[in-house]
Amino acid sequence: MAEAEAAQLKEEGNRHFQLQDYKAATKSYSQALKLTKDKALLATLYRNRAACGLKTESYVQAASDASRAIDINSSDIKALYRRCQALEHLGKLDQAFKDVQRCATLEPRNQNFQETLRRLNTSIQEKLRVQFSTDSRVQKMFEILLDENSEADKLEKAANNLIVLGCEEAGAERIFQNNGVALLLQLVDTKRPELVLAAVRTLSGLCSGHRARATVILHAVRIDRICSLMAVENEEMSLAVCNLLQAVIDSLSGEDKREHQGKEEALVLDTKKDLKQITNHLLDMLVSKKVSGQGRDQAMNLLNKNVPRKDLAIHDNSRTLYVVDNGLRKILKVVGQVPDLPSCLPLTDNTRMLASILINKLYDDLRCDPERDHFRKICEEYITSKFDPQDMDKNVIAIQTVSGILQGPFDLGNQLLGLKGVMEMMVALCGSEREVDQLVAVEALIHASTKLSRATFIITNGVSLLKEIYKTTKNEKIKIRTLVGLCKLGSAGGTDYGLRQFAAGSTEKLAKQCRKWLCNASIDTRTRRWAVEGLAYLTLDADVKDDFVQDIPALQAMFELAKTTDKTILYSVATTLVNCTNSYDVKEVIPELVQLAKFSKQHVPEEHPKDKKDFIDMRVKRLLKAGVTSALACMVKADSAILTDQTKELLARVFLALCDNPKDRGTIVAQGGGKALLPLALEGTDVGKVKAAHALAKIAAVSNPDIAFPGERVYEVVRPLVSLLDTQRDGLQNYEALLGLTNLSGRSDRLRQKIFKEKALPDIENYMFENHDQLRQAATECMCNMVLNKEVQERFLADGNDRLKLVVLLCGEDDEKVQNAAAGALAMLTAAHKKLCLKMTQVTTQWLEILQRLCLHDRLSVQHRGLVIAYNLLAADAELAKKLVESELLEILTVVGKQEPDEKRAEVVQTARECLIKCMDYGFIKPVS
Repeated sequence: MAEAEAAQLKEEGNRHFQLQDYKAATKSYSQALKLTKDKALLATLYRNRAACGLKTESYVQAASDASRAIDINSSDIKALYRRCQALEHLGKLDQAFKDVQRCATLEPRNQNFQETLRRLNTSIQEKLRVQFSTDSRVQKMFEILLDENSEADKLEKAANNLIVLGCEEAGAERIFQNNGVALLLQLVDTKRPELVLAAVRTLSGLCSGHRARATVILHAVRIDRICSLMAVENEEMSLAVCNLLQAVIDSLSGEDKREHQGKEEALVLDTKKDLKQITNHLLDMLVSKKVSGQGRDQAMNLLNKNVPRKDLAIHDNSRTLYVVDNGLRKILKVVGQVPDLPSCLPLTDNTRMLASILINKLYDDLRCDPERDHFRKICEEYITSKFDPQDMDKNVIAIQTVSGILQGPFDLGNQLLGLKGVMEMMVALCGSEREVDQLVAVEALIHASTKLSRATFIITNGVSLLKEIYKTTKNEKIKIRTLVGLCKLGSAGGTDYGLRQFAAGSTEKLAKQCRKWLCNASIDTRTRRWAVEGLAYLTLDADVKDDFVQDIPALQAMFELAKTTDKTILYSVATTLVNCTNSYDVKEVIPELVQLAKFSKQHVPEEHPKDKKDFIDMRVKRLLKAGVTSALACMVKADSAILTDQTKELLARVFLALCDNPKDRGTIVAQGGGKALLPLALEGTDVGKVKAAHALAKIAAVSNPDIAFPGERVYEVVRPLVSLLDTQRDGLQNYEALLGLTNLSGRSDRLRQKIFKEKALPDIENYMFENHDQLRQAATECMCNMVLNKEVQERFLADGNDRLKLVVLLCGEDDEKVQNAAAGALAMLTAAHKKLCLKMTQVTTQWLEILQRLCLHDRLSVQHRGLVIAYNLLAADAELAKKLVESELLEILTVVGKQEPDEKRAEVVQTARECLIKCMDYGFIKPVS
């Protein structure tokens, strides 16, 4: 009974196969295999299922099934040939060659087998040639690199070739198979910087996207050795080793997003132990005196990138909890470093800020109050353990630690300010005679007064304290910092003109002093940074920002600082620019509520006269003239955790404000603005991504995409623009995104395909239904370009939708621009498919009336498109042509065709005449003699 059913299922599978339904055929053969034990039938079923596998490109399955058929009958010629085809697709040419050789032996006269034999032989020879040449090249490169007498240019060329080869999968595998890791370690042992760098970069290529290789390399090179290389006082080397470790971490944790199949997956089972070992070594690097400032920064960059969860929806935050328990005290030690003390670790300008950001990310990654309480207790214990009446240095470190935490998780810092002795110690240090004590205390006071509500203690006690220090100190460094403290407290009212903290004119004087210090190149960068910090607060005042943008030397000095290696300045520069361009969020003022507030004697925020639109436009013009775009582009490139999502949002806000005037967009593109906006639109806060996408839309709407986004970059622009086609975005964002997509879709079919793949079509169609005239017009124009794409045309051809009906009805709209775009789309659709010509006559009863209106239109471009549609319908089908000739359309065509074809009307008259010639071809009309 079972055997009969199996035979029946085989026949069913054969029928499915003939109908090209390979999935159904596979299912039938699989069911039959479970029912039969007959060897001949089993061989046939496996062989047939292998044929299905070839058709569905499941080559591994096809090779496996063919092998099973061959196991039953070693002379099964069909199974042998099918296995040969599958193996060829899998790249196993030598095994495929053996199978087809056997086939040719069994049937020597079969031309197909002979042809395959010749083809595979040629492919194998080529593969061997490439392989041997690659192997010999690899060997030659290592010989040059390991020869002490090699010439410098030969060395450099060999090193670069090795790096390039290591980045390609085939090349990486050849290096790995040819004892490459051991030879690369020999290069590291030479201790020659250029050779060590080449070895490290090649190892990065070998590790990328390959878990097994990454594991072998990690164990062969050893994590302690990798970290010691990263610890050297060489920025290029530190960065290269950081990239190597990142490649290892990505491969081990699966972040490389590549599939690991078969043997490679089986080789490496548990990578948690290796990842934990890497984390421990990075934490140890933070507090080691042997590690350079660059090395410490890279260790923190790696921790910042790999420890906190990238998505808070993921439940597991065990990596963060592990680092809190085993490394938080080490991070606090870095945050509490005071550069002027003899015990200080080697630092860069960015080190302490990176540590603050790491503390902030770890704190944000905690999931519940007990975890946060545990975090706070570790911080409290660390700070209180530093207080020592006998040792002033320890007290300074304690306050510096609080100051660093205040730059990270502010809520936690605010709780630590309430610790017994912290505020008292700050005040005591302010009165100290030592410069270092005053510096640390003033910086801590500045960071403590971030929020108006929380700055009340500082405002009552701190202002007099800071003023006293400002008057008495002769030290410029302390003077600048006390000034910034006063700036910060002076700007506590924000943009509210009526809530000024200081007497009129005081903020302008403070700002003038900040600008003076900013332009003074003799002051060190770290101190000048504080002048920008002061302006970040003071520029909330419209008088200050107006004066600042007129001071071109001060602006350019700030831009130059933004381009230096000190990345801690990024946030302050971005904040200052947001204030100058008024690109911060402004709450809508409701007149009724203002009246109510005045009546109840509540404070009503006042707008400064210089915050009006014309003043803002003038400031934007001056910033662009001073070269703000190139400074912003340089800031976006900062490869550091200091470029936080919040900073990216500020930069996106500034870009959007700069792009407001279409006349300025060319300048922004020329200075690299288009390129800089792409990463901002793809990464950061939700608000930041939307602002950057909107700025991109503004540029894409009016610029030549080939110039604004050269090369492959243009394809990256599509996704941010499509993200703006959302009902949650405002009308202007929708409109400008549609304009941008219209411009892009007019460039090439590859771009249209990209827009289609990003699933923009349903959104574009939705906006074609919009009541808003401009949105409907922009969407229709975009669709007019999109219909050139074959996949879009297939959507119109599909049954059960009203796409074509919508386009036909839009041709009958009163809005000329909508009519023009819809008629263009319809002309291209009817030209591409005869089926759509017939379908057009069925979707609405008004089709003929709409077509006649198009052919009589006053606007020549609309009339021309209408006549093209008429020609397409006439050419599509004789019956349809007859229906058109019997209507008033013939009269319209005759009138238009008889007109004199002047320069403007030539196309229109010519198309009408072509329509009439088509009617003559059918024999519906005859020429008048």
